[in-house]
Amino acid sequence: MRVGNAYVQIGMAMLRTGILGYGGGPSIVPLVRYEAVTRFQWMKDEEFMEVLAIANTLPGPIATKLAGYLGYRLKGTAGAAVGVLAHIVPTCVAMMGLYSFIQFFSTSHVIKGMIAAVVPIVAVMLGVMAYEFGEKAIKGLGWVAGITFFVISFLLLQTFSVHPAIVIFLFLLYGAFHHKLKDKWKKRRLGTGEDA
Repeated sequence: MRVGNAYVQIGMAMLRTGILGYGGGPSIVPLVRYEAVTRFQWMKDEEFMEVLAIANTLPGPIATKLAGYLGYRLKGTAGAAVGVLAHIVPTCVAMMGLYSFIQFFSTSHVIKGMIAAVVPIVAVMLGVMAYEFGEKAIKGLGWVAGITFFVISFLLLQTFSVHPAIVIFLFLLYGAFHHKLKDKWKKRRLGTGEDA
């Protein structure tokens, strides 16, 4: 972790994510990841993925949960308060100002164009993060399991409309036993190979 005041670091990091994160929680996650993993190096990418998965199973906005966790990790309860406040207060103030502005210019094609122009940026940020997480999943699980779990999760979420928290919980539950099951299957395969 870089040297410097941890309260200032968490405050500045969450201030940036709150101000630059347009479009709600999913668009903020890549920004939080950049601050926590790349800029300040508070944690490794693998740990961030685990924190993100667990945070997704809990109720409430993902951005404030991540801000609270990172602050708590650095400076306990006071750090969590700094992280959450730094993330939400400036955004609340900006939202009130922007709401008044947008209400005043609600029929303007310029404002509609500005809002529409940001959507592809958010989509690309989420796509890059999903690709990087997918790469790590393939490395940890292998191609067959990684693609199988992708298809299963897609079907559960899109076809059967299972709540995302339930899907995440199921995969966390499997992940807890993944290496034991993998070792058991490997031993069984080696055992049958030796018998042949």
